[in-house]
Order: sequence, then C-alpha cells, then structure tokens
Amino acid sequence: MVALIAGPTASGKTALALHLAKSGNFVIINADSAQVYSDLPILSAQPTADEQCCAPHHLFGYIDGVTPCSAAKWATDAKRIIADAHATGAIPLLVGGSGLYIRTLLDGIAPIPEVDPILRAEIRAMPVAQAYAALQTYDPAIAASLAPTDVSRITRALEVVKSTGRSISAWRATKTGGISAHICLRPLLLLPPRDWLYDRCDKRFEWMMEQGAIDEVEALLARNLPQAAPVMRAIGVPEISAYLKGTMSRAEAVTRGQIATRQYAKRQFTWFRNQAPTDWLRETAIVNDSNIDNFEIIFQ
Repeated sequence: MVALIAGPTASGKTALALHLAKSGNFVIINADSAQVYSDLPILSAQPTADEQCCAPHHLFGYIDGVTPCSAAKWATDAKRIIADAHATGAIPLLVGGSGLYIRTLLDGIAPIPEVDPILRAEIRAMPVAQAYAALQTYDPAIAASLAPTDVSRITRALEVVKSTGRSISAWRATKTGGISAHICLRPLLLLPPRDWLYDRCDKRFEWMMEQGAIDEVEALLARNLPQAAPVMRAIGVPEISAYLKGTMSRAEAVTRGQIATRQYAKRQFTWFRNQAPTDWLRETAIVNDSNIDNFEIIFQ
C-alpha cells in the first residue's frame, strides 16, 4: 500500500500526516516542489526537526536551491524511498500539494529526449513575447493553449519542438515509468472551505515572517544566486527580498506574500478538484482535533 495526503497549501496535510505517524508504521515522503529545497524550511512550511522525529521523513530539504528539481527526478527518488519502505514493512505516506509530481510518480512521464544545453540557454534567454511568437510558428496548437505570459511552459514547449521536431503534446501522449498499476493507492484529498483556507494562508505567512523567514531570505540573498534559480522564485522570496532591499515596506511585503500564497492555493485547489481522479476520496471538512482520529481508518 502507498498512502497519499494531497491538497492545496495550508490545508492541514502535514498535521494529519504527523498524527497518523504517531499510531502507525509510516514513512513520510515529501510531495511538494518547494519543500525539496534546503534553503527555505520555514518559508516552504517544511515539518520542523522536532516534528520529523516522530517518523522517518524523506525528500524534505534535500536539494540545494540553485539546482532545479524536475518532477522526473523527484519521482525517481520517491520510487526508491517507497521500495525501501515496503522492504521494511512500513507504509509509504506521500504528503504534498504538487500535482505534477504526484501525477508523474503515478502515471509516468513522457520519454522526451534531453534538450541540447546550448539551445535551451538560447530559448530561455529570449523575452517571453519573442518565445511565444516563435512557439506560434513551430507549434501553434500548443501556443494557443497557453497564456502568452506563461514563460515556463512556453519555453519548455519551444525547446522540445525545436530540439526534437515533435510537439510536446505528441510526446506526452505516451508515458512510461508510472507505479499506479503496481501499488494499492489509498489517496485522500483535503479540500477545505476556501474562506478558511485563504485565512489560514494569511495567518501562516505572518507567522513565517515572525519565525525566521526573513533570515532565510537574507541568507539566500547573500549567496548571490541567479534570479532564475528555482529557490529565488519560491513564494515569499521576491516579496521579502524587496523588503530587505528597501524597495518595499514590511507591511507591503506581508500583503503581497499573502496574495501570492492565496493565488497559489487557489490554483492547487482547482487542479486537485478538477484534475485528480474522480475515485480519490475528497474531504471538504476542516481537519482539526475533533475529527482527526476519523482519518486513521482510511490508511489501515
């Protein structure tokens, strides 16, 4: 069996996973794209060191922020941890809100060949408007499906079609390496009321600012990483960076960080509600002390 607790940020996934770990033989595996990076344990809401003592935790803060972590790399690492857990009789418990990571692990990934680094660098140096215009020429169907400002998807689609001569949509039609056919998955989606979720996002960002997120970003800036480094684009980093550089007040940084967090939560909520398999159990109630024990039976 492989257990899964998924849902938008601040929906209570970590609290539920830690509660389950107290009464079961679980190995907790991070499935959140921000929490893989070592630089921002507070700002990415990773479980604390004390919390991680209650059960084995894996794939939290295990990658330096300058190193990109693809869904394929994470899925490969997660497969290894899952196999190790099964070998010891433990239950792997995936916890996170990155739908792409989870889908890649379960369904596999398109076998797209590696893109030539020189071509990739050239495309990623292009202004987004220029890259989008080029994509309209090389792959008009994909271009029409993307927002003209969606720089990451535009550049990825353009580099694939120019490198392989084949649309990224054609590559994605066939996937390999998924584990869904080989496991018994017990999934739970946490989709609490949006008003409650957004309020929790706001309060948590304020808490992060008070508990060390500013120091984390200050240390990050001291590394002089390129702005394109994945960790530099993490939610809260641009806003706190502006505050540290004196171009934004603390209050404005908090407000903008809260807005960015709520927008991210909204995207995750929509993705899980509409894209997750319909047979996945959905919980719309708020997970709290009064009902948290009820979830243990799901993963037995």
